[in-house]
Amino acid sequence: MLVFKSRKLLMAMAFSALVIGGCSKDTPKVKEEDETVAQEETVVDDHVQQPAFVAPLTGEAVQEEITQRPIIVTINNHPAARPQSGLAAADIIYEMLAEGNVTRFLAVYQSELPENIGPVRSARSYFIDMAKGFDAFYVAHGYSPEAKTMLDNRVVDNINGMAYDGILFKRSSERIAPHNSYITSEKILKGAEMVGASMNYSEKVLQAFYEPDERGKIGIETSQVDIYYGNNEDFHNSYVYDHQSNHYERQSAGVDTKDMLTGEALSLANVLFFEMDHQIVDDIGRQTIDLTSGGNAYVFQNGYLREVKWANVNEIPTAVEQSGEPVKLVPGKSWVHFVPSSPGLQAMVKTQP
Repeated sequence: MLVFKSRKLLMAMAFSALVIGGCSKDTPKVKEEDETVAQEETVVDDHVQQPAFVAPLTGEAVQEEITQRPIIVTINNHPAARPQSGLAAADIIYEMLAEGNVTRFLAVYQSELPENIGPVRSARSYFIDMAKGFDAFYVAHGYSPEAKTMLDNRVVDNINGMAYDGILFKRSSERIAPHNSYITSEKILKGAEMVGASMNYSEKVLQAFYEPDERGKIGIETSQVDIYYGNNEDFHNSYVYDHQSNHYERQSAGVDTKDMLTGEALSLANVLFFEMDHQIVDDIGRQTIDLTSGGNAYVFQNGYLREVKWANVNEIPTAVEQSGEPVKLVPGKSWVHFVPSSPGLQAMVKTQP
């Protein structure tokens, strides 16, 4: 037993000497490799800076948390008002009839607020309903009788050019009224302060977006979609899918939709169409639109068409799946059309493969 233990002791000592000797010889090399790995890891960490926040209305990554309350502006879409200013900065644009076959835009701003917006046009009751759904600060110039009552009753925080023309709203000398009223971002914020409106985000609006690893290519492959409001070519809009950018480019009356401020053509990740009941309420042709009952809807994204439904979710018309869950959107800007149920989606919206 003693001999066995001595041999074990000698072997252990020899092994320790080898290990110690080896470590002494290779220690600098190991240290250099460790430092190199650490440096490489540091470089990788410096370059891969994952944004900590997501924009609520676009699903796009942003470096700072968005705390700005949504702002909705009624923008004129008469041919004499084109090209408009500030469209490219909007997170979402809703297009719907105001009277006859003339449409107007509701531009929803939150991720960014452009320097100048307009031409600004008058309010309708369903515009105010949309602003209420978003808990948005609402900007318009003028109103229908129903809209005036709602604004007077402070259904939404708002400023209106009828009260602040020449004070907050400025007339452009390059266009004629009523197509020449504009407002700056500075004046919007000043107006909110004047009427005692908080501009803090209440986190009311929740959108669903595809994750980066989700393809979201569902439905029928479609390269172009057109919508016709009546027979007037001035209100014929086209959306063409660009496979390189994975976005849609918009034309109205055959002309690219551009932002007058920047000359930038609009680039849209999602184009949606909601079929809604419309009713003419006066001799001028003003409308009411049913924003609550739900109905048929089309969603265009990633070069594909899907037939889905829309429902009123938290006071906002929203595309939904059969399960009732919101349809996922491609991160980016969206354009939403409200389409009269008569003649309806099939008659007004045309597609090309």
